[in-house]
Amino acid sequence: MTEPPHRAVISRLSADFAAMSQQLARMSADLIELDRLLSAQPAPVAPPQPAPYVPPAVPYWPQYPPQYAHYPSPPPQVPPPPAPAKQPRQERSEGWIGKVLAVAGVAVTLVGVVLLLVLAAQAGILRPEFRVAGGVVLAAALIAAAWWLYDRPGGRVGAIALAATAIAAAYMDVIAVTTIYHWVPAPVGLGIAAVVGGGGLTLARRWDSQHLGVLVLVPLILLAPVVTDGITLLLVGFMLALSAASLPVQLGKDWIWLHAARIAAPTFPILVALAAVYFDDHHDLWLAGACGIAAVLAIGAALILLPRTANRAVMALLTAAGVVPVLCVSLAVDRVVAALMAAALAAALLAIVLLGPPNVTGVVRQIWSALSAIAALIAVTVAFDGYVAGPVLLAMAVMVAIAGRRDDIARWAAIGFAVVGGGIYLSYAPPSSLMSATELDTPVAVSTLVSSVLLVVCAITIAWSWKTVREQDRAAIWAGSAAVIAYVVTAFTVTAGVLIGGPNGGFFAGHMAATICWIAMAAALFIYAARLAKAERSLPIGGGLALVAAAMAKLFLFDLGTLDGIFRVVVFIVVGLVLLGMGAGYARLLEKQDLANLE
Repeated sequence: MTEPPHRAVISRLSADFAAMSQQLARMSADLIELDRLLSAQPAPVAPPQPAPYVPPAVPYWPQYPPQYAHYPSPPPQVPPPPAPAKQPRQERSEGWIGKVLAVAGVAVTLVGVVLLLVLAAQAGILRPEFRVAGGVVLAAALIAAAWWLYDRPGGRVGAIALAATAIAAAYMDVIAVTTIYHWVPAPVGLGIAAVVGGGGLTLARRWDSQHLGVLVLVPLILLAPVVTDGITLLLVGFMLALSAASLPVQLGKDWIWLHAARIAAPTFPILVALAAVYFDDHHDLWLAGACGIAAVLAIGAALILLPRTANRAVMALLTAAGVVPVLCVSLAVDRVVAALMAAALAAALLAIVLLGPPNVTGVVRQIWSALSAIAALIAVTVAFDGYVAGPVLLAMAVMVAIAGRRDDIARWAAIGFAVVGGGIYLSYAPPSSLMSATELDTPVAVSTLVSSVLLVVCAITIAWSWKTVREQDRAAIWAGSAAVIAYVVTAFTVTAGVLIGGPNGGFFAGHMAATICWIAMAAALFIYAARLAKAERSLPIGGGLALVAAAMAKLFLFDLGTLDGIFRVVVFIVVGLVLLGMGAGYARLLEKQDLANLE
């Protein structure tokens, strides 16, 4: 008997619901397991609900089970982390207001101290004893207040300002006692000032405050000249004492601003004093000694402080600023003393660079090497006049180019010496002297001849020292050197001709020799090129062709119209024969060289 159709439909629906129940039970178990994993605590897993009984006798059952086949559950989805909470907006700090007010208070108070020491004395308001005692009492009261305030919450800024005012006031009191009232001799006053400055700045180290040291030094640089009624040698001595006393405070500290202030303390008044001495047209050896002491302090402090600083380039530049008075000392002393001091500075810096202390490397070495070259240049130009300075500078350029051929700073220093020496050379061997016969004095002619030889050697050695640069740059360097050599050779031959044969025949003979020398140098370059590999011939061949073109241009544009008589004939015949020899011999040399290379 066949089962009714509605029974078959009911059976299929019953099977569908059973399969859905099993799937939901699995999902429930997976969710419970996921919750346990996320909470890191064991959680009971609910057993799957038993599937309801399905009647087995269903005619159409075998065709449905495949669509209810079990597939593996997807991996559990980890929920994304919560978004970070938005940071509350920080309120703008107002601590700078207190600092500005403190700095203003320091300035105003110290101006008041200056008025007490200077203007009150001029107006006769108080006796000197009361003025000096008032400054001492004010300094003591301020330092006591600073010490009391430092340990209070939020009192660091005010304490630093009060202490800086006290130290600066005490230092100016010592200056006044020494320079205005003359109660103590200058050496004693300088000693007391060093004790006051050093002892006061020790407080900056104890409180670990660079600002305290800066607030002491900067006002003194500006206000001390008012107390001494101008910049005097004694004021320079006080600034040097302050600079020396502030050095121990920096040991182990990277206080670059304090170092800048202690360099400026003696440098600024010394430069002003040098200018004043120069305009007064007199010499001051004591001021020259102060320049030397300032340079020693600057270099020595840099060597001591370099191991602990992170601002090496700034330290090197500040050292350069500290030795500027030595470079300008010729304003106050005669040329011999100034040249010796500049030469000593150049030698000291060069020795430091060459000996290579552990911390004089990198940018410090470069800056000090350049500074040594500048000092040497100043020493030569101060010591000698132009006729001697030119050859000396050119000789120095040759030596530096050879010795420092692997160092960029040395090569640039050689170029600097050569440029200055070449400029001096042009001052007494200008192009106009090559266009018309000019009779020269014997010293000038000898200097021109010596400088010409040195300049040729200098051009070759400088170009050779840059042989490691790119091919294009090397070609440009050699082209510039060739132009210099061509001019110098012409100046040499013309000067020698005028010196030997006079302004008429000697001038023509010199130009004839110059043209022949140009074509001879071109021939030498072609011979040199023929001995090189094919890949290396382009530079000398290009130079030789350029020299041939220049010689031909000079031959037809200048020699043909300027030279006279036998000189014109000789130059054309010699140049023509050399060109014929070059044309015939170069191809033969080149062929032989190429065959030798193939073998």
